[in-house]
Amino acid sequence: MGAGKSSVGRCLERRTGRSRCDTDEMAATKLGLSIPEIFSKFGEEKFREIETQILRELDLAKAMIIVTGGGIVLRNENIDLMRQLGTIVLVEADEDTLFERASRKKNRPLLQTEDPRATFAELLRARTPLYAKVADIRINTSSLNQDDVAEMILNKIGNLISTRQ
Repeated sequence: MGAGKSSVGRCLERRTGRSRCDTDEMAATKLGLSIPEIFSKFGEEKFREIETQILRELDLAKAMIIVTGGGIVLRNENIDLMRQLGTIVLVEADEDTLFERASRKKNRPLLQTEDPRATFAELLRARTPLYAKVADIRINTSSLNQDDVAEMILNKIGNLISTRQ
């Protein structure tokens, strides 16, 4: 949350011409509700089920950019599906930067708590090891703009592919 996944995904889409699938956008479209409305009406567990369903429906043979929500790694099935879909890139930043970015948008359902900062820290502590374990590539976005991040991802993916051949 706040690492810049969606912005970088749009940038990669423009640079590569590949289609972009954003699981949050797809979930909202599927139910005809915003993410906060999905959480409010159905709860987080239902949202996580929809994320998994979306990953299952993606075409393994099609080269695309997949942008996921921050909690997608909470389900082992999602991790397995993401591995099948391709290279997993972790865009991360220091906690203060992430919280500041995430706080700009008031539509973050998981931060609608009495102490959003503590909630954010707890989410980050729970998710970071999961992401670190599955990431093929890690990019720290703390001091980078979306174009710089996209460029780094493309370079690292190119290097990764070269070393696998």
